[in-house]
Parts: sequence; structure tokens; C-alpha cells
Amino acid sequence: MAQSLIPGLWGKSKKGDDIFSSLHHEIDRVFDEFTHGEHWPFPAALTKNGKLSPRINVSEADNEIEITAELPGVEEKDIDVSLSDDRLTIKGEKKSETEKTEKDFHLVERTYGSFERTMRLPCEVDSDKVKAEFKNGVLTVTLAKSPDAEAKTKKIPIKGN
Repeated sequence: MAQSLIPGLWGKSKKGDDIFSSLHHEIDRVFDEFTHGEHWPFPAALTKNGKLSPRINVSEADNEIEITAELPGVEEKDIDVSLSDDRLTIKGEKKSETEKTEKDFHLVERTYGSFERTMRLPCEVDSDKVKAEFKNGVLTVTLAKSPDAEAKTKKIPIKGN
């Protein structure tokens, strides 16, 4: 009875454990296991339509744009990179199958996940000079800027007070 009158003891079980903290910890553990375990294809985010979208890094130099995407466990043959006007699309799928046979059981697990990421490029690129390389689970796409885009770039000086 006194426990229900003292705010500092609300949510505490008789053992002294905070049941809400315990529940919060368990929910965090389940999500961490799901999003970092073998069920999640790679570091990604869900889009508004529920598709997986791989995380990317974009860097820009004077004459090129480099885009990298981490796609561990994905095979090169399952990746499609395309350029249409000012949009680059990276899409593909990850498939895996594990099989385990023991004395008294046989287990086969299959996982499948498709992904897609389309991004608008910050400038015009030369479509004939686009290169894509896939090595150790990392896709690197290098896009050469078009001569027009390089000519349109202007450095703006910054003046102090």
C-alpha cells in the first residue's frame, strides 16, 4: 500500500527492480538483435514505402562525385546501378540460405531482402565516364562532372568583419 503512495517507488516490483526499465531493456535488446543480426541485410533505413534503402556516403571534388554504399553479404551480380538524367539509382537484393543438419533435425533458413536508393545528383555528370566498383562489400560509384558543370562552379570568397 505504501508503495503506491510514494512516487519514487512507482513501477518498482517487490524485489526492487524497476519493471519499466526491465521492459525497456528487453525491447531495446530485441530491436538491436534484429537490426544488427543476420536478419537485417545491411546498414540501411526504411523508406516511406517500407523498402530498404542502403546508407550512402557522398563526397565531391572539383572534377568528380564519389558515392559509396555498404552492402555486406550482397553479391556483385545482384546489384544494379543506373544513371538517368540527374538521378543515380542503386538497387539489388540480398539472398542467403543456411542449412544445418544434426542427429535429430534438419533446418533450412532462407532470408531475402531487396533494396533501392535513388538520389538526385548535385550537378551534371558525364555519363560516359561513370565507373562502379564493388569490393569487400562496398560499392563505389565515381561520376566525372561534365565540363559544363565544372565551368559553372564558382568559388565565393568569404570576408571577415
